[in-house]
Amino acid sequence: MKFALDEYANLNSPIHRWDVRYKLIGLIALMFAFATVNSWYLIPLMLLVTLMLYGISKLPLSFLASRLRYPGFFLLGVIIFLPFLSGQTIIWQFGFLTIRQEGCLAVILIVSRFFAIMTTGLILFGTSSFLTTVKGMRRLGISPIITDMLMLSYRYIFELSHKLNMMLKATKLRGFQTSKISWRNLSVYAALTGSLLVRSYQQAERVYQAMLLRGYGNIFNNENHLIFSASRNGIQFGSDLIYLFLSLIISVSLIIAELFLLQNYFFWLDFESY
Repeated sequence: MKFALDEYANLNSPIHRWDVRYKLIGLIALMFAFATVNSWYLIPLMLLVTLMLYGISKLPLSFLASRLRYPGFFLLGVIIFLPFLSGQTIIWQFGFLTIRQEGCLAVILIVSRFFAIMTTGLILFGTSSFLTTVKGMRRLGISPIITDMLMLSYRYIFELSHKLNMMLKATKLRGFQTSKISWRNLSVYAALTGSLLVRSYQQAERVYQAMLLRGYGNIFNNENHLIFSASRNGIQFGSDLIYLFLSLIISVSLIIAELFLLQNYFFWLDFESY
């Protein structure tokens, strides 16, 4: 089966060669640091770090564009009204339409953080196979139950997607027109959704029974009975650790800079109040 996220995991780049344990710690730290950015002075630095990481990873731009498309539509639906509703400073007005400065600035900040966090997440999961990433999570001490559920969920999402496509094709062959919006079409979609939920539940039961028959859960502490082995390797000093230190330094620097700018902002507010 071809995974969608790790289709370029076989490329050769420094991030692809980065040990998955260090990669998880470093890139997740960067994502948390990006989430704390609220100052306009740090947005160019955040975007620069993100673009440099993506350039080093050698992932194609088509991969990024295709993965950001649907989350981008959802984000657009959330922030599209902010320039018209948020803030007090009016920068443009035509009739009842009013664009406010604070709303526009909030949109830029939200879009920048969204792009940085999503791109870093795609780098994390796109430069290693999903199985290797899950193994790295287990080596870092994450519960085997959580990693096994994550692996199985990711595996069977594609099975459910394939079944949904087959069901939609079957309805089209029977004259169903997806372009029309009517109560009949909504009832058909509801029936398809219910059927898919029932099938997914039945398949989950079959998978669980098959795992029990193969001894899963009987001797849980024995790694031979798990879905995959997760042997622990010792810490390797070298480029992997250097990349980890660099990512942690950048993350801590962004957080400290954000706290410093925030402190200065409150200081000037107090100063102006006097």
